[in-house]
Amino acid sequence: MKIAIIGGTGGQGLGIAIRFVQAGEDVIIGSRTIEKAQAAVDKVKDLLDDVGNLKAAENADAAAEAELLVLTVPLAAQKSTLLSIKEGAKGKTLLDATGPLESAIGGSPMTYLDLWDGAAAERSAKVLKDANIICAFNNISSAALMNFTEPIDCDCLISGDDADSKVVAAELIEKIPGVNVIDCGPLARAKIIEKITPLLIGLNIRNKTQFGGIRITGLGK
Repeated sequence: MKIAIIGGTGGQGLGIAIRFVQAGEDVIIGSRTIEKAQAAVDKVKDLLDDVGNLKAAENADAAAEAELLVLTVPLAAQKSTLLSIKEGAKGKTLLDATGPLESAIGGSPMTYLDLWDGAAAERSAKVLKDANIICAFNNISSAALMNFTEPIDCDCLISGDDADSKVVAAELIEKIPGVNVIDCGPLARAKIIEKITPLLIGLNIRNKTQFGGIRITGLGK
């Protein structure tokens, strides 16, 4: 599968890109400029011996070329980035990892920022009306993703309204060693999932670590 990491130059985007490259997927790292995207690709090449089919592109081109999209931008850049990829995202699945944190407006990353649209993923669905939006990756730390020689001790909670898209997303995400996907239901549940992010950030800070995650037990999976 050809996957575009939209805004994939930060720790979270790079970590997801690396994990999918390791899984043998074709990956495009997107950014606002081709220069930033290429710098991210070069960094991945420095870290991995085999990068397979990995390339750089501007966000709009990456979205148009890929089969599945992963959005990894800060909240402040979410809407403008979505608008830039609107045409290329039509009919595709987009995994939204946006975290609505008060750090977007100068506050604490340990505090959730309520949005008029509900969840950040619900905002994506309103902008990209012709795409299937899945809330995903909100509770896996960028440090855990970037620690690419080790499995990740964390579940990935997802939500979305298209059942087929959730199946595809789950199969892809579970190619990351250690990660188990938990389908939490419709996209309306995204706000609950996204609120776990500042909780985990606070727990990591309090316990002086970067790898704290979450496991859901007793579901018989």
